[in-house]
Amino acid sequence: MGKVTGFLEIDRQTAKYQPASDRIRHFREFTLPMSDEEVGKQAARCMDCGIPYCHGPTGCPVHNQIPDWNDLVYGGDWEGAIRNLHSTNNFPEFTGRICPAPCEEACTLNLEDMPVAIKTVEQAIADKAYKLGLVKPQPASIQTGKRVAVIGSGPAGMAAAQQLGRAGHSVEVFERESKPGGLLRYGIPDFKMEKHWIDRRVEQMQGEGVTFRCGVNVGVDKPLAELIQEYDAVLYCGGAERPREAGIPRDGLSGIHDAMPYLVQQNRRIGRENIESVAWAAPEIFAAGKHVVVVGGGDTASDCVGTAFRQGAVKVTQLDIRPQPPKVENKLEVWPYWATKMRTSSSQAEGAVREFQIATLAFVGEDGQLTGVKCAEVDEKRQPIAGTEFIIRADLAFIAIGFSGPIEDGLLADAGEALETTRDRRGNVSVKADDKGYRTSIDRLFAAGDVRRGQSLVVWAIREGRQAARAIDLDLMGATTLPR
Repeated sequence: MGKVTGFLEIDRQTAKYQPASDRIRHFREFTLPMSDEEVGKQAARCMDCGIPYCHGPTGCPVHNQIPDWNDLVYGGDWEGAIRNLHSTNNFPEFTGRICPAPCEEACTLNLEDMPVAIKTVEQAIADKAYKLGLVKPQPASIQTGKRVAVIGSGPAGMAAAQQLGRAGHSVEVFERESKPGGLLRYGIPDFKMEKHWIDRRVEQMQGEGVTFRCGVNVGVDKPLAELIQEYDAVLYCGGAERPREAGIPRDGLSGIHDAMPYLVQQNRRIGRENIESVAWAAPEIFAAGKHVVVVGGGDTASDCVGTAFRQGAVKVTQLDIRPQPPKVENKLEVWPYWATKMRTSSSQAEGAVREFQIATLAFVGEDGQLTGVKCAEVDEKRQPIAGTEFIIRADLAFIAIGFSGPIEDGLLADAGEALETTRDRRGNVSVKADDKGYRTSIDRLFAAGDVRRGQSLVVWAIREGRQAARAIDLDLMGATTLPR
């Protein structure tokens, strides 16, 4: 805990943003960092609550020891804080920026709507560690002689690769794209997380002996069977990239796109990469001067909103079939779990028009070009109400209603029936009955991350990668010192 009476004396404060009128003019991060003194005060608010739900199963998937590093920050021990934070989380600079912070929902002080600013403190610790030069390679002192291949360099693959490398194994990461990071690099906009943070971690991991082999699509460029034959263990962290079908006919109209190709294109522009790729083939998409409609109410939809504003969209409307949630949840019913309540993302706060309890019925257009989105209000069962139909003007529309599992091309197609016995109804790659083993039906092949558990948070991917690394180390060596 921090200061004994800190939660009584100090008000909650989080980092502020640049004004919306300023931040929509660029794609850089726009959070204004707090001073060390201000961060220390927020850490001081951590109370001696007896059972800290913030780092239990309801709060933090990686079980960050939040009260401990809050106390260290309050005492000015930044080195101790980052050491503690790294013991559970390989990449706190990622989660400090893009995690929705279920830990704050589970904070005891959230019963009074004043939780500790955990996410703000976490990011501050990670950023301070870089400034102080505390993030250095930690190569293993002894090499095991075992070789492990990791397929996919998203947060699950990176976390697993780092853990396995530090355990003394020779690790090679195979990435389909031209740079490591997976959807951390190509799916999350730079205004939420700039990509130099990924580059820094890759550099650290390379210093620990991890090799990144980019531009290799396993299952296409290199057969899975060949990989399994060459390595002692193979970990598949391919993600869940297949967009969920909206069931709305597009009738051949141009201007209608799934969300992810749009976000990937923009991230490639910023990274000065070719926006065309085999994996994300799509015509060039740009929102400048257009009326944009985003179908969906989640994080990906919000990312489309923020990207469209920065590209110069005239108007952005976001459609959500769910009813507008209450402004304040009933704490006694939901705490310490994630609550359904009205939340406004930074992108939505930049001027988006939000419509709730609205179904998207059809896309309308002229001469093959989208001109509008036909909508209707819905009842409690989310069924359209007759007579409530209306059309929203749209030159560009994005479908952002989530993902339904891993893409079938590449590795899954190459594996064929060998993996069919462990595919769930959504197409995710299930593991054997002992879930914590992360072992698939193919000998020496393990699976972790979204490809195993379905679309989820970055923090869950990190946990999956860490646990899979432990399972592989235990399998190869018969014993392991890696954390669960």
